[in-house]
Amino acid sequence: MTVAEADVSRAEEFEELRPLLFSIAYRITGSVSEAEDAVQETWLRYDASGTRPASVRAFLSAVVTRISIDVLRSARFRREQYDGAWFPEPLLADPYQDPQRSAELADSVSMAALLLLERLTPPERAVFVLREVFGFGFPDIAAAVGRSEAACRQLAVRARRHMDAGRPRFEAGRREREELAERFFGAFREGDVGALAELLAADVQLVSDSGGKAPQWGHGICGAGNVARMLAALVPAFARIGGVVQQHQVNGQPGAIFRDRDGKVVNTWALDILDGQIQAIRAVINPDKLGHVGPVADAWAVVRETTRAQRRPD
Repeated sequence: MTVAEADVSRAEEFEELRPLLFSIAYRITGSVSEAEDAVQETWLRYDASGTRPASVRAFLSAVVTRISIDVLRSARFRREQYDGAWFPEPLLADPYQDPQRSAELADSVSMAALLLLERLTPPERAVFVLREVFGFGFPDIAAAVGRSEAACRQLAVRARRHMDAGRPRFEAGRREREELAERFFGAFREGDVGALAELLAADVQLVSDSGGKAPQWGHGICGAGNVARMLAALVPAFARIGGVVQQHQVNGQPGAIFRDRDGKVVNTWALDILDGQIQAIRAVINPDKLGHVGPVADAWAVVRETTRAQRRPD
């Protein structure tokens, strides 16, 4: 094999594993942009290495895990100083697919699960992701996080205990979530306060992540009646200014992308559904977290225009 053929082969095998590497990095960092950077850094290190590992999958997974742990550690302080609620960057589609682990993959990428993962230490989070989500063996996990197998088993037990304690006891199935979301967005577009209130849990919360860089849509709004009235008032005015609500899976859950008249992204919503009701609506409006979704709108201008439209008579 020539050097050129070896380089092509190395690049091809990396591209084949890129979806897995991104999915590992995203679950550890909670950031699309940082996950993409971690994957790119993994390629640079792999391309520069002179040795060929026995298992390319294990080697690259270990490299991207170590990079992601370092990224997460440096991000922890910034998140502690974050202005308002912090949510992961919205993920519209998980590039890695594995039919045998589809349930674990879907559950682990939800906003609720990623927020639970924030409670873990970086090593616990990495071990949980590699073991519980992707099914790696402890020898490979130990090599990835730089701990002994025994230590990794202890980290896995602690992480699983924390995650199990924070998870809801009864979760909705995919079909149930999708059917409820269809009813919700139908009532949303109609501005039907009563129908919306029936679909919302009594203590539902509408919370937004703006990072201080956009309006705090939904900050502090809770209770079925309050949220239903706010939603019913929002849609007609948003539609008057040419806004569009595009239903879309967000982090594996029912959600939507809000776009202005030019198709630019205003924010994304993810619905947290449990026991036949919507428990939380999480909106990401921080423009720094939306660039990968598409061109980003000026949310302040959209809010001002929407507010004026709400005051105009029909």
